[in-house]
Amino acid sequence: MAFDVYDDYEQGERVQQWLRKNGVSIAVGIGLGLVLIFGWQQWKAHRANHEQAAATEYSALQAAVAQSRTNEIDMRTETLLKDYSDTAWSVFAAGERAQRNVLAGQLDKASGDLDWAKAHTKDETLKTLVEIRAAQLKYAQGKPQDAIAALDAIQGKSFVALSQELRGDALVKLGRPDDARKAYQAAIAAMGDSAPQRGVVQTKLDDLAVAGKQGA
Repeated sequence: MAFDVYDDYEQGERVQQWLRKNGVSIAVGIGLGLVLIFGWQQWKAHRANHEQAAATEYSALQAAVAQSRTNEIDMRTETLLKDYSDTAWSVFAAGERAQRNVLAGQLDKASGDLDWAKAHTKDETLKTLVEIRAAQLKYAQGKPQDAIAALDAIQGKSFVALSQELRGDALVKLGRPDDARKAYQAAIAAMGDSAPQRGVVQTKLDDLAVAGKQGA
Protein backbone atom coordinates (compact mmCIF):
# COMPACT_ATOMS: atom_id res chain seq x y z
CA MET A 1 0.00 0.00 0.00
CA ALA A 2 2.85 2.37 0.93
CA PHE A 3 4.46 1.62 -2.41
CA ASP A 4 1.22 2.45 -4.24
CA VAL A 5 0.93 5.82 -2.45
CA TYR A 6 4.53 6.66 -3.23
CA ASP A 7 4.01 5.70 -6.85
CA ASP A 8 0.97 7.94 -7.15
CA TYR A 9 2.85 10.80 -5.54
CA GLU A 10 5.82 10.30 -7.84
CA GLN A 11 3.62 10.24 -10.88
CA GLY A 12 1.92 13.43 -9.74
CA GLU A 13 5.26 15.16 -9.31
CA ARG A 14 6.33 14.09 -12.77
CA VAL A 15 3.14 15.51 -14.24
CA GLN A 16 3.65 18.80 -12.42
CA GLN A 17 7.24 19.03 -13.64
CA TRP A 18 6.17 18.31 -17.20
CA LEU A 19 3.46 20.96 -17.02
CA ARG A 20 5.89 23.52 -15.61
CA LYS A 21 8.29 22.72 -18.41
CA ASN A 22 5.74 22.60 -21.25
CA GLY A 23 2.88 24.69 -19.89
CA VAL A 24 3.69 27.72 -22.00
CA SER A 25 3.78 25.64 -25.18
CA ILE A 26 0.46 24.03 -24.29
CA ALA A 27 -1.13 27.40 -23.56
CA VAL A 28 0.19 28.85 -26.81
CA GLY A 29 -1.05 25.83 -28.75
CA ILE A 30 -4.52 26.09 -27.23
CA GLY A 31 -4.53 29.83 -27.86
CA LEU A 32 -3.55 29.41 -31.49
CA GLY A 33 -6.21 26.76 -31.93
CA LEU A 34 -8.85 29.08 -30.53
CA VAL A 35 -7.60 31.93 -32.72
CA LEU A 36 -7.77 29.73 -35.81
CA ILE A 37 -11.27 28.53 -34.98
CA PHE A 38 -12.46 32.07 -34.26
CA GLY A 39 -10.67 33.40 -37.34
CA TRP A 40 -12.25 30.75 -39.57
CA GLN A 41 -15.70 31.58 -38.26
CA GLN A 42 -15.08 35.29 -38.77
CA TRP A 43 -13.80 34.67 -42.29
CA LYS A 44 -16.88 32.61 -43.19
CA ALA A 45 -19.12 35.35 -41.83
CA HIS A 46 -17.19 37.95 -43.81
CA ARG A 47 -17.46 35.89 -47.00
CA ALA A 48 -21.18 35.39 -46.51
CA ASN A 49 -21.70 39.12 -45.99
CA HIS A 50 -19.45 39.93 -48.96
CA GLU A 51 -21.34 37.58 -51.25
CA GLN A 52 -24.68 38.97 -50.07
CA ALA A 53 -23.52 42.53 -50.71
CA ALA A 54 -22.37 41.55 -54.21
CA ALA A 55 -25.71 39.86 -54.91
CA THR A 56 -27.54 42.98 -53.75
CA GLU A 57 -25.40 45.19 -55.99
CA TYR A 58 -26.02 42.88 -58.95
CA SER A 59 -29.77 42.94 -58.30
CA ALA A 60 -29.65 46.74 -58.32
CA LEU A 61 -27.72 46.58 -61.61
CA GLN A 62 -30.45 44.43 -63.14
CA ALA A 63 -33.07 46.96 -62.04
CA ALA A 64 -31.07 49.76 -63.64
CA VAL A 65 -30.75 47.77 -66.88
CA ALA A 66 -34.49 47.10 -66.93
CA GLN A 67 -35.14 50.85 -66.73
CA SER A 68 -32.28 51.82 -69.09
CA ARG A 69 -30.60 54.03 -66.49
CA THR A 70 -27.27 54.25 -68.35
CA ASN A 71 -25.24 56.16 -65.76
CA GLU A 72 -26.33 53.87 -62.96
CA ILE A 73 -25.63 50.80 -65.11
CA ASP A 74 -22.06 51.97 -65.66
CA MET A 75 -21.59 52.88 -62.01
CA ARG A 76 -22.89 49.61 -60.60
CA THR A 77 -20.97 47.54 -63.14
CA GLU A 78 -17.75 49.30 -62.14
CA THR A 79 -18.54 48.75 -58.47
CA LEU A 80 -19.00 45.03 -59.01
CA LEU A 81 -15.79 44.73 -61.00
CA LYS A 82 -13.78 46.78 -58.50
CA ASP A 83 -15.15 45.83 -55.09
CA TYR A 84 -16.50 42.32 -55.74
CA SER A 85 -14.07 40.95 -58.33
CA ASP A 86 -13.72 37.75 -56.31
CA THR A 87 -17.39 36.82 -56.75
CA ALA A 88 -19.34 35.30 -59.62
CA TRP A 89 -21.58 38.38 -59.64
CA SER A 90 -18.73 40.47 -61.06
CA VAL A 91 -18.24 37.91 -63.83
CA PHE A 92 -21.95 38.14 -64.68
CA ALA A 93 -21.69 41.93 -64.75
CA ALA A 94 -18.66 41.84 -67.06
CA GLY A 95 -20.38 39.38 -69.38
CA GLU A 96 -23.47 41.53 -69.60
CA ARG A 97 -21.41 44.63 -70.31
CA ALA A 98 -19.71 42.68 -73.10
CA GLN A 99 -23.14 41.94 -74.54
CA ARG A 100 -24.12 45.61 -74.40
CA ASN A 101 -20.87 46.54 -76.13
CA VAL A 102 -21.53 44.00 -78.88
CA LEU A 103 -24.97 45.51 -79.48
CA ALA A 104 -23.34 48.94 -79.61
CA GLY A 105 -20.84 47.71 -82.19
CA GLN A 106 -17.91 48.11 -79.78
CA LEU A 107 -16.45 44.66 -80.28
CA ASP A 108 -12.98 45.48 -78.96
CA LYS A 109 -14.44 46.66 -75.66
CA ALA A 110 -16.58 43.54 -75.54
CA SER A 111 -13.46 41.43 -76.01
CA GLY A 112 -11.81 43.22 -73.08
CA ASP A 113 -14.84 42.54 -70.89
CA LEU A 114 -14.73 38.84 -71.71
CA ASP A 115 -10.99 38.68 -71.05
CA TRP A 116 -11.63 40.21 -67.62
CA ALA A 117 -14.43 37.76 -66.91
CA LYS A 118 -12.27 34.78 -67.91
CA ALA A 119 -9.41 35.94 -65.69
CA HIS A 120 -11.64 36.39 -62.64
CA THR A 121 -13.96 33.40 -62.74
CA LYS A 122 -13.15 30.49 -60.42
CA ASP A 123 -16.03 28.25 -61.48
CA GLU A 124 -15.10 25.89 -64.31
CA THR A 125 -18.60 25.78 -65.80
CA LEU A 126 -18.87 29.57 -65.82
CA LYS A 127 -15.36 29.82 -67.27
CA THR A 128 -16.36 27.52 -70.12
CA LEU A 129 -19.37 29.69 -70.90
CA VAL A 130 -17.23 32.83 -70.95
CA GLU A 131 -14.76 31.12 -73.30
CA ILE A 132 -17.57 30.14 -75.66
CA ARG A 133 -18.81 33.75 -75.60
CA ALA A 134 -15.30 34.87 -76.52
CA ALA A 135 -15.31 32.42 -79.44
CA GLN A 136 -18.71 33.77 -80.53
CA LEU A 137 -17.22 37.25 -80.49
CA LYS A 138 -14.37 36.12 -82.76
CA TYR A 139 -16.99 34.80 -85.15
CA ALA A 140 -18.93 38.09 -84.98
CA GLN A 141 -15.70 39.93 -85.82
CA GLY A 142 -15.47 37.94 -89.06
CA LYS A 143 -12.74 35.62 -87.76
CA PRO A 144 -14.16 32.10 -88.10
CA GLN A 145 -10.74 30.42 -87.92
CA ASP A 146 -9.97 32.27 -84.67
CA ALA A 147 -13.36 31.21 -83.35
CA ILE A 148 -12.53 27.56 -84.00
CA ALA A 149 -9.12 27.98 -82.38
CA ALA A 150 -10.81 29.48 -79.31
CA LEU A 151 -13.22 26.54 -79.15
CA ASP A 152 -10.35 24.06 -79.48
CA ALA A 153 -8.61 25.68 -76.49
CA ILE A 154 -11.59 25.17 -74.17
CA GLN A 155 -10.94 22.43 -71.62
CA GLY A 156 -14.35 22.36 -69.98
CA LYS A 157 -16.96 19.88 -71.17
CA SER A 158 -20.07 21.97 -70.51
CA PHE A 159 -22.31 23.63 -73.14
CA VAL A 160 -21.44 21.08 -75.82
CA ALA A 161 -24.45 21.94 -77.96
CA LEU A 162 -23.63 25.65 -77.89
CA SER A 163 -19.98 25.14 -78.79
CA GLN A 164 -20.72 22.63 -81.55
CA GLU A 165 -23.31 24.88 -83.14
CA LEU A 166 -20.80 27.72 -83.19
CA ARG A 167 -18.18 25.40 -84.63
CA GLY A 168 -20.62 24.47 -87.38
CA ASP A 169 -21.30 28.13 -88.16
CA ALA A 170 -17.57 28.88 -88.38
CA LEU A 171 -16.94 25.87 -90.61
CA VAL A 172 -19.69 26.98 -92.97
CA LYS A 173 -17.98 30.37 -93.26
CA LEU A 174 -14.72 28.60 -94.05
CA GLY A 175 -16.38 26.60 -96.83
CA ARG A 176 -16.14 23.25 -95.08
CA PRO A 177 -19.72 21.91 -95.29
CA ASP A 178 -18.90 18.29 -94.45
CA ASP A 179 -17.17 19.26 -91.22
CA ALA A 180 -19.94 21.74 -90.46
CA ARG A 181 -22.53 19.00 -90.88
CA LYS A 182 -20.72 16.83 -88.32
CA ALA A 183 -20.61 19.74 -85.87
CA TYR A 184 -24.32 20.46 -86.24
CA GLN A 185 -25.13 16.79 -85.78
CA ALA A 186 -23.01 16.75 -82.62
CA ALA A 187 -24.88 19.83 -81.38
CA ILE A 188 -28.27 18.19 -81.93
CA ALA A 189 -27.08 14.98 -80.27
CA ALA A 190 -26.11 16.98 -77.17
CA MET A 191 -29.55 18.66 -76.94
CA GLY A 192 -32.70 17.40 -75.35
CA ASP A 193 -35.67 16.70 -77.59
CA SER A 194 -37.44 19.82 -76.35
CA ALA A 195 -34.44 22.16 -76.53
CA PRO A 196 -35.56 25.51 -78.05
CA GLN A 197 -32.43 25.74 -80.20
CA ARG A 198 -32.86 22.25 -81.65
CA GLY A 199 -35.06 23.45 -84.52
CA VAL A 200 -32.63 26.24 -85.40
CA VAL A 201 -29.69 23.87 -85.67
CA GLN A 202 -31.77 21.37 -87.62
CA THR A 203 -32.60 24.14 -90.10
CA LYS A 204 -28.91 24.91 -90.52
CA LEU A 205 -28.28 21.23 -91.13
CA ASP A 206 -31.09 21.06 -93.68
CA ASP A 207 -29.75 24.14 -95.46
CA LEU A 208 -26.40 22.39 -95.85
CA ALA A 209 -28.15 19.44 -97.46
CA VAL A 210 -30.00 21.71 -99.89
CA ALA A 211 -26.83 23.58 -100.76
CA GLY A 212 -25.07 20.27 -101.33
CA LYS A 213 -27.73 19.12 -103.78
CA GLN A 214 -27.65 22.43 -105.66
CA GLY A 215 -23.91 22.28 -105.93
CA ALA A 216 -23.94 18.71 -107.17
